[in-house]
Amino acid sequence: MSTVSWTEDNTCPTARWHSENGALPPRFIVVVDDSTTADAACRSARAGTGLLWRGDFHNARQLLRAMGRRVERKVAPGGDPAEAFRRYRASRRRRAHVLGKLLVVLEDDYSLALRRAPDVRRACTEAYGAPHGRMVVALTELLGVLGAAQWREKGVYVPALRERIHPHYGVFSPVRGEYVDLVASAPLPARVDSAFDLGTGTGVLAAILGRRGFRRIIATDNNPRALSCARANLDRLGLSSVAVHGPALFPDGKADLVVCNPPWLPGTPTSVLESGVYDENSSMLHAFLSGLRAHLRPGGEGWLILSDLPEHLGLRPVGALRDRISAAGLRITAQLTTHPTHHRARNPSSPLHSARTRETTSLYRLTPS
Repeated sequence: MSTVSWTEDNTCPTARWHSENGALPPRFIVVVDDSTTADAACRSARAGTGLLWRGDFHNARQLLRAMGRRVERKVAPGGDPAEAFRRYRASRRRRAHVLGKLLVVLEDDYSLALRRAPDVRRACTEAYGAPHGRMVVALTELLGVLGAAQWREKGVYVPALRERIHPHYGVFSPVRGEYVDLVASAPLPARVDSAFDLGTGTGVLAAILGRRGFRRIIATDNNPRALSCARANLDRLGLSSVAVHGPALFPDGKADLVVCNPPWLPGTPTSVLESGVYDENSSMLHAFLSGLRAHLRPGGEGWLILSDLPEHLGLRPVGALRDRISAAGLRITAQLTTHPTHHRARNPSSPLHSARTRETTSLYRLTPS
């Protein structure tokens, strides 16, 4: 456990350092307040100095936005998609590094001792668990915790379920509905006795399978937060046919249907939520393909839900996915496709616009070859 210290009112307080993204604590921290300008804050943050906020909470958010405008480097659309993606990722990392230096102290009970500060105790308890002493976190992280608490409370409406799914902090939200719709509409295998949902996240696909008539479903995930989230959602929906196991990818045994919706982009996540987008070295995708045959009942099939955005961005060679499927002793019996409907796909100012306009999301039906 790392601790940080700073000088304040002729004392040297200390607190536990916490970063969900694994960021190292700054070696030097200074106290700042409402008199601090965005230019001065950016200079200090770029030099690696932590800025412990002691002013008004709403002014801290305004300072954060002003810092963001100063460090934002626009990546022009067009040109080579792979290079545009590289520059986009580098820009996001620089931005996160600088903005992550604006810090706040969470007291022993997670309260925030700042003027006009909201009550963050419940949101922090949901995200971090029971408090264990004073804690210093980046303001960007705290704002993410507060945003996640709002999503958790109101939920995300899923038309295919006609219900709301409530994502927890650190669990990817099912806001891109096209992959859910594919699972809701794909023709079922001959037997619908048992199914596995690998990497269940919020449990949304397991819920779809339960509503489609599977009598026994096991949902797995490697993320303890996702396991808790899935259990809560499935209990709320009254789906007693679904058991949540983990942390694991495959459960023991075999099933008539094994569904996997891995993170779509090969790459290293740099934040909690990015772990739902980036699959480092495509490890989850490869593990699913390698283990699928051994977990299928006779006549069973696997459903792989994946975007072809990596091919358009030059992150995965064209044809590499099909080669990997063949090497795993599998064959594609059908490919159902749809196009993304989220706002980023229609934003011409996005540096990835060219690739996103060509993106398709596919459900590959896989059987042993």
